[in-house]
Amino acid sequence: MNDVLIVVDMQNDFIDGALGTAEALAIVPKVKEKIEGFQGQVLFTRDTHHANYMDTQEGRKLPVPHCIEGSDGWQIRPELEALRRTEAVDKPGFGSVQLAELLRAMNEKEPIGSVTLVGLCTDICVISNAMLIKAYLPELPVRVDAACCAGVTPESHENALAAMAMCQIEILR
Repeated sequence: MNDVLIVVDMQNDFIDGALGTAEALAIVPKVKEKIEGFQGQVLFTRDTHHANYMDTQEGRKLPVPHCIEGSDGWQIRPELEALRRTEAVDKPGFGSVQLAELLRAMNEKEPIGSVTLVGLCTDICVISNAMLIKAYLPELPVRVDAACCAGVTPESHENALAAMAMCQIEILR
């Protein structure tokens, strides 16, 4: 069985750009170490918006242009990008149905042992993708490495971890 690591949205705008936080910056070395030591397949996601971002529902509710395709803020952090071996899954919103479908297809071809998620933001994109994966593959162990995630705030990070734990997603501490 093959284990899979999902590196969620470790992009410049979420680390030290338009929506960056000290907590996001602090996890970069931990995520790098996790990727380097992981035995299995590593997949990356990229939050991907376009010039019309402010006209979208997300843009109206979060009026901070970020992760505009092709911009520096959209790029995966360089030290993590250097470790990427497969095409990133570009996602137009918080959760990626494409990612969940890809995992389901991989699992049908060769059973996946577990999926572990790391990245940003715990309380938005990590939780959205963890829940989608759990819905698409309910018997697959889904894990989130809390030390390799950061939320919009430390409080919302902890709230998201608690919510995922209630949905039988294992929280690694």
